[in-house]
Amino acid sequence: MERTLVFLKPDALKRRIAGEILSRFERKGFFMLALKLVKISETFARKHYAAHVDKDFYEPLIDYITSGPSIVMVLQGKNAVKVVRDMLGETFGGDSPPGTIRGDFALSNRYNLVHASDSTDVAEGEIELFFDAEELIAYKNEDIEVIYDVTDDEIV
Repeated sequence: MERTLVFLKPDALKRRIAGEILSRFERKGFFMLALKLVKISETFARKHYAAHVDKDFYEPLIDYITSGPSIVMVLQGKNAVKVVRDMLGETFGGDSPPGTIRGDFALSNRYNLVHASDSTDVAEGEIELFFDAEELIAYKNEDIEVIYDVTDDEIV
């Protein structure tokens, strides 16, 4: 099964919709391997968003992501990267269809509530940035067979 990193940005916490967003991932069938509340430092944010350093939105993004606490998590499930990103909707809330997280809760281009890894390679790198190996807790969920229609031999 695939892992991905997701974090609820400061606006999700400020708007008090973190629980609703978390519950969507749970209801979809993802397993939370790690979850913590963090205050992302400016140094960390600059490292995380280094790919955007030359873009006009970079400095406002750094200000935004460091403006309050975030909830960071590792989710595991079939096709986790793609499915989570589909659940989020488009980057800009106003472009996202109803039923997606951003489509239901976001209108802003800047304040888009959630970050999710965009590939399995990126996910593994981001997981290593945010979590030590011992913080990831693998466990067997008894309802996995009905969530994923798999046999025990296929469960990680």
